[in-house]
Amino acid sequence: MADDRDRGPSGPASGAGAAGGLGRGPGRLLVTLYGIFAVGATSRSVYQLSTRFHEAPLAYSLSAVAAAVYVVITVALVRGGEGARRVGLACCTAELAGVLTVGTWTVAAPDAFPDATVWSDYGAGYLLLPLVLPVVGLLWLRRSRGGDGRGSASAA
Repeated sequence: MADDRDRGPSGPASGAGAAGGLGRGPGRLLVTLYGIFAVGATSRSVYQLSTRFHEAPLAYSLSAVAAAVYVVITVALVRGGEGARRVGLACCTAELAGVLTVGTWTVAAPDAFPDATVWSDYGAGYLLLPLVLPVVGLLWLRRSRGGDGRGSASAA
């Protein structure tokens, strides 16, 4: 019995909707980058929350949120399938909103953040990758939708 990870827009294992299709081709680069950010942000936030939380609770809590988002996106890209694609879309959208919100907040009120987060200054401390990744992720997930840009529902 095939599940939604095994079906593309026109049947089993075809095109971008194939099992693992989200993490194939250019998606491999996204998996790699999100995986690096997941490990890095998780390690950093665990250390900061456990040893220095009192110094910058907001910044360190936001770093933990960013880490969780990166982990979920990485898993969604690796898992593939329509359900994972939808989770990835939601998380990339949340990530972009977080980067834009925190980035603007850190520029407008830098005193609110005694220490930087992954998303501070739009991710400038990380070569702006936190700003670029969700945009590229959204484009990739949209492209991987079913080939025709309308999703797998159009193939039903």
